[in-house]
Amino acid sequence: MSGINAAYFFVFFNMKILIIVLSGIGDALMFTPALKLLRNKIPDGRIDALVMYQGAGDIYKNNPNLDNVYQFNFLKEGVIASLKYISQLRGKYDTTINVYPSNRKEYNIIGFLIGAKNRAAVKYLRKDFSNLGFLNSIRITENDSVHNVETNIKLIEKLLNKKFDEDPTLELIVTEEDEIRAQKFFSENNILKDDLVIGFHPGCATLKNHIKRRWEPEKFSELGKKLIDHHHTKILLFGGPDEDELKKLVKVKIDSQDAFVINTNGILQSAAIMKRCSIFVTNDSSQMHIAAAQQLKVVAIIGPTNPNYIHPWKTEHKIVTLNLDCAPCFFYSPRSLICSRDDVQFKCIKELTVDMVYSAVKEFLTKT
Repeated sequence: MSGINAAYFFVFFNMKILIIVLSGIGDALMFTPALKLLRNKIPDGRIDALVMYQGAGDIYKNNPNLDNVYQFNFLKEGVIASLKYISQLRGKYDTTINVYPSNRKEYNIIGFLIGAKNRAAVKYLRKDFSNLGFLNSIRITENDSVHNVETNIKLIEKLLNKKFDEDPTLELIVTEEDEIRAQKFFSENNILKDDLVIGFHPGCATLKNHIKRRWEPEKFSELGKKLIDHHHTKILLFGGPDEDELKKLVKVKIDSQDAFVINTNGILQSAAIMKRCSIFVTNDSSQMHIAAAQQLKVVAIIGPTNPNYIHPWKTEHKIVTLNLDCAPCFFYSPRSLICSRDDVQFKCIKELTVDMVYSAVKEFLTKT
């Protein structure tokens, strides 16, 4: 091996990489296929992750492709504490990667201040310059027809100058303890092995007006009644602690002892229970991606979002959408979600009927 090649080999395989995951839980999960490919290519390198939300940390904490997971809530801690924390990371990494999508200027500034020579991030089609995308040094251009997972993989390909021939599944690892807790839940609620179990997630993120992506809770309740009455299903209602009232509302309106609110100590415990579901009905949310990671059959209710970006990855799924001419109207941008229609605001989600979603679920039931 020549001196030049030997030096390249040493630098490449001893890279110190920080994955910057300051956006949502789903975004963290959709980076895991790229993370697996990255680790396979640099098995002796150091790969750490920096997250802002506890849920993203939970997604990563058992992942064997990471050496360390650090959590710091930049929003909560404020500017002075955030700058102090960033200073502790400065000079420790030769490469940072902003997962897709993370096109806020704050994320680009944090990556720049950490000071890695290589700063990989996507060049966005909308508002890239105003969000300081030029602070990054390794870039690929956003493509509205490509899934988030594929975009993350393409970013890793650009970083490593390597074309990958595979696109792995999402990776979420629950522990034996989580599995035991899940079995305890089923035992305590008399949910038997042969029971047909269907999961619902009636929530989604609320930042930037994304609450408008939610199908009405009354429609989830009506769907639950149909499934219980006609198919003798058990309905499990999933969501985070901030969605407790929403889950309770759906259960009350279902008005059946066969509907259960799932409250756990974290995402992994919830995921262990979710694995028991034959079908998962959900808004566009992180729970949709958690279901996909576990290879569940997913019925995804999609309104303003671009399904190309976020459809359930590498699992059987059905997208229920109106396919309006104005959709999709939500693309990755720091601006809040808005609707430009003059007739019915957010018609794309409001006029999705219970029968449309029920029909999608029944298609899966005929195969079960």
